[in-house]
Amino acid sequence: MPTTLIWYRQDLRLCDHRPLTRALEAGHEVVCCYVYDQHTPGRHRIGGASRWWLHHALVDLDAQLRQRGGRLILRAGRYADVLPTLVKESDASALYFSRHYEPFMADVETQLHADLTADGITVRRFAGNILFDPNQLRTKGGTPFKVFTPFWRNCLAQTPPSPPLAAPETIRFASSQPTSDSVDDWALLPTQPNWAGEMQATWTPTEEAAHQSLEQFLENDVERYNDARNLPSKKGTSRLSPYLHYGQISPAQVWHATTTHVAHRRGPSKGADTYLSEIGWREFSYHLLTQFPELPTKPFRENFERFPWKKNAKRLRAWQTGQTGFPIVDAGMRELWATGWMHNRVRMIVGSFLVKDLLIPWQQGAAWFWDTLVDADLAANSASWQWVAGCGADAAPYFRIFNPILQGEKFDKDGDYVRRWVPELADLPNKWLHNPAEAPANVLASANVTLGKTYPKPLIDRKAARQIALDAFAQIK
Repeated sequence: MPTTLIWYRQDLRLCDHRPLTRALEAGHEVVCCYVYDQHTPGRHRIGGASRWWLHHALVDLDAQLRQRGGRLILRAGRYADVLPTLVKESDASALYFSRHYEPFMADVETQLHADLTADGITVRRFAGNILFDPNQLRTKGGTPFKVFTPFWRNCLAQTPPSPPLAAPETIRFASSQPTSDSVDDWALLPTQPNWAGEMQATWTPTEEAAHQSLEQFLENDVERYNDARNLPSKKGTSRLSPYLHYGQISPAQVWHATTTHVAHRRGPSKGADTYLSEIGWREFSYHLLTQFPELPTKPFRENFERFPWKKNAKRLRAWQTGQTGFPIVDAGMRELWATGWMHNRVRMIVGSFLVKDLLIPWQQGAAWFWDTLVDADLAANSASWQWVAGCGADAAPYFRIFNPILQGEKFDKDGDYVRRWVPELADLPNKWLHNPAEAPANVLASANVTLGKTYPKPLIDRKAARQIALDAFAQIK
């Protein structure tokens, strides 16, 4: 039988895996591999929290393959060097893989195709980890979409995503398998003491856990999603973002499971519609990245190239470590550091605070999220930060500046989220929890809070900072 090398990347699963399924359907034996390349991505090589997730996802995929009589071959090095070597070592006649959409991967895939086909190797690239081909989505004028609503309307008018494929019942592995690194050799796990402890307690990075999370969300939470998704103390979201990023579940699986849920419900579901539109925002991010490859580094709106940002290492560090003196901001940043994740509503709050209250460039916020998020995704991270900063496609207007005190009072009115992540404020009454700087001295004393010692004083005067931000924006109009 001919042998096909299956190149795994952001599709670390057996279900709905077209390269693997199509190779087996063609009667091929397979060698499954993952290449750890920290050179080709340059500044976008994966960060610390993502490496933690990757370690466990690779262990899970390898275990699943071993249960079927094979294994996952691991190699470190440049894609362009390692993959042709693995093709030769496997005596493979074909390389199958799913498409990547990061700008630096386009050149890699093109070069591999040219080099391997010149040697008589069949190269097949399948649709990647999104629902629709971004190159097929255009406005009536033939240009890329820059506004989400017409983009998503166009997506919904397309042929629905193909039904997900079941995991192969049997896998025919090539009798001769190349040597493999050990995942432990790659030292993906954090070296900082206890950094991964909370992540380990929060997440189970397996394909099975991804499906369980989706099932639980659809059964218990999707109908109240419209409201609950804004409450950081509640489990109102699917929390599937890291599983989607590493492809332990595919967007098509999420799409079809959600639409099946609605069909069984026999009636419309606003929660499900809103949830699918959030998947749509993920699609929109990839559409933007493929059409505007400088999205991770340059503002989508060119006038923001002239924005008078203020780089301030001390303030940036206070933001990173959750020591700004604004409880909802500090809670979010501490949740991020501990768990590798942050509630989406809080992501918007902390992002607005960084770029509009502190006037720190959005690229520095994106870089911190890239290193600390388990769901760090180049398309979503870049598009989301530009949206918050007001310089992206279909972005929130720059003059829309979140007030972190009011946001905390509105979306964490009982204070459960702040008390969970900022325990030094736990004894403050709700009236002052989100604005301890204005609390009477006797209230602070009774709650054992000393501003400037047990909890920071506010990093800025918000009223003054807001005016400074608006004046800065006026300069680039």
